[in-house]
Amino acid sequence: MSVADPVLRVDRAPRVAPLPALDDGERARLLGGSHHDPHSVLGAHPVRGGLAVRCLRPHALAVSVVVGTGVWELHDEGDGLFAGRIPGQGFAPYRLRVTYPEALTETEDPYSFPPALGELDLHLISEGRHEELWTALGSRVLECRGVRGTRFTVWAPNARGVRVRGDFNHWDGTSLPMRSLGSSGVWELFVPEVGPGAQYKYEVTGPDGARFDRADPMARRTETPPATASIVDESQYAWNDGTWLRDRAARPVHRAPMSVYEVHLASWKPGATYRSLARDLTAYVSELGFTHVELMPVAEHPFGGSWGYQVTGFYAPTARLGTPDDFKYLVDTLHQAGIGVILDWVPAHFPRDEWALAQFDGRPLYEPQDPRRAAHPDWGTLVFDYGRKEVRNFLVANALYWCEEFHIDGLRVDAVASMLYLDYSREDGQWTPNEYGGRENLDAVSFLQEMNATLYRRVPGVVTIAEESTAWNGVTRPTHDVGPDGFGGLGFGLKWNMGWMHDSLDYVAHEPVHRKYHHNEMTFSMVYAYSENYVLPISHDEVVHGKQALVSKMPGDWWQQRANHRAYLGYMWAHPGKKLLFMGQEFAQGAEWVEDEGPQWWVLDENHPAHGDHRGVQRLVGDLNRLYGAHPALWEQDTCPEGFAWSDADAADDNVFAFVRRAADGSPLLAVVNFSPVVRDDYRLGVPHTASGQWREVLNTDAARYGGSDVRHTGELTAGPEPRNGHPASLALRLPPLAAVWLTPVPE
Repeated sequence: MSVADPVLRVDRAPRVAPLPALDDGERARLLGGSHHDPHSVLGAHPVRGGLAVRCLRPHALAVSVVVGTGVWELHDEGDGLFAGRIPGQGFAPYRLRVTYPEALTETEDPYSFPPALGELDLHLISEGRHEELWTALGSRVLECRGVRGTRFTVWAPNARGVRVRGDFNHWDGTSLPMRSLGSSGVWELFVPEVGPGAQYKYEVTGPDGARFDRADPMARRTETPPATASIVDESQYAWNDGTWLRDRAARPVHRAPMSVYEVHLASWKPGATYRSLARDLTAYVSELGFTHVELMPVAEHPFGGSWGYQVTGFYAPTARLGTPDDFKYLVDTLHQAGIGVILDWVPAHFPRDEWALAQFDGRPLYEPQDPRRAAHPDWGTLVFDYGRKEVRNFLVANALYWCEEFHIDGLRVDAVASMLYLDYSREDGQWTPNEYGGRENLDAVSFLQEMNATLYRRVPGVVTIAEESTAWNGVTRPTHDVGPDGFGGLGFGLKWNMGWMHDSLDYVAHEPVHRKYHHNEMTFSMVYAYSENYVLPISHDEVVHGKQALVSKMPGDWWQQRANHRAYLGYMWAHPGKKLLFMGQEFAQGAEWVEDEGPQWWVLDENHPAHGDHRGVQRLVGDLNRLYGAHPALWEQDTCPEGFAWSDADAADDNVFAFVRRAADGSPLLAVVNFSPVVRDDYRLGVPHTASGQWREVLNTDAARYGGSDVRHTGELTAGPEPRNGHPASLALRLPPLAAVWLTPVPE
């Protein structure tokens, strides 16, 4: 939009013939923001002998129409309306020259352009099947009839009218009413000369005539909270991770190593940006050997204390850390270092903020009409209406958006259990059963199946992970595979093993003298280990709100706490299932995580009196990851019973657990964990036959380099012919106190 030097008078042009006045009703709807088709009134329309032109320019002193070298002044109809009949034959390209008290501008007329959204887009939106919804809705910079500008589109089927207001029209939406595109419920307007960086909102007139502002549900960029405007965005990023994307689908994720470092980006290093994290986080994760990072939700959210789990901008990376292109740079950098990126995704609920999704067009739209189903009782938020095709489309497309536009390798879906059950956290009378009288949310089941099936079809190598805390049957079963309950599988690739997490943490929290009474809590996980494809999660949820940091859950003095911590990690990394560890636990910080402080990095400083203790645990985690990746026995058959055999499952009095892991080619690894604070000499355990009969220790969490007492096996061990616990041979070991030991055969 060009602006000339300020003017002190109105430039006069030849005055054209007036147009018939608008009737009072149409004029009132146009000025009041409730006109469904402003293009029928505004813009240029061929009439006998020329063009009828009408525009709406509040606060203007005069408006003229420029056609070629001709200039004609329109009649002032009051309230910012200007109109007149321009002489000529048929439609001709024109511009508007607008005189304001302090400026003269010349610009294209938004109402001279046809709809910039195609019929196919509208059809797919109406069907709830637009898999690239972000290309059709929201703000999009494009060129129309040779003019560059921004197309604004929003779904608001209950609205009586929608207008665009932003920094490009002094936040006065009067001049930019949008048109309704029929039964699709979509409103559209192409605004010339508005480009990237422009801030905007939608001014919606609801069914009752009330007007209110809403942020764009499809905005791909937002202001930094607490500001709430949407921002027009146009990516300029050039990716450099083609090799990563090409190779990631080569091996199914459940047959590959996966060691995940869970991160809250805003607090990992307070004050960091996406760009600085690309440098620092990538270097740190690479050094420790994690295969993936899992980012707690990065989609825009108004309250930082929600940790990102109450989302208002589902299509926008939070502006707290930079722009969308900056976030792409972070993902790209991690990929180039060989590190996958998993994103926490939150389709279970959304907050009630009046400027966001709640009653978006004046009525429940994204949430169910029934208030008993709409309210989430635990978090004071609203549940999505999974039965509405457009809402389901909004969410399915959102999953695709993060994976296709930001090259995300996996989505960890939050709070799946709260989606699956209609009575989740509800008492009798607070919920209504499904059509068959059951408690299952059939619409949510259908949505999750559609999301998973669509994502796996379109994005090679992607993985979806369910945080599902109940015994729902078939979370990681294919969607076409119908189980005994009559439901097809949900189609996730992996599921968090919440049972393993609760049981194992409960066990290690007991004093060693009492652990024998809880021995089955550690062995029970193998009863159901192959019912789903599991991730073993020690996540942020386990180190907040009075639950204590991982090392602080352990009994005993500081040495014993660290030893327990190391032994637990050694046990976890050897147990079937992928691994996930939350930041700070990799160096045994003693305090709970606080989102505005982040990890206690200072305990690693050489001036800290216990820095060696923390460095030792950190060193162990790095070695665990490297050994884990180097031994296929620890991951290749995670989902196959053939990949595991107990060496001793019944040593409750000794607090010892011993088991063999096997790779696909049969190569074994023996893991032994002694959860008692005493050394156990000549401890014989069954092992499989090997070619050489010799074994060697490859990991010992009691090693001095980790802060342990250094009770180790320094030489090779020979398996004897004595059978033990179903194994044809056995080894006599010296078990270090509160420690995990891994042993592998010596090659022949």
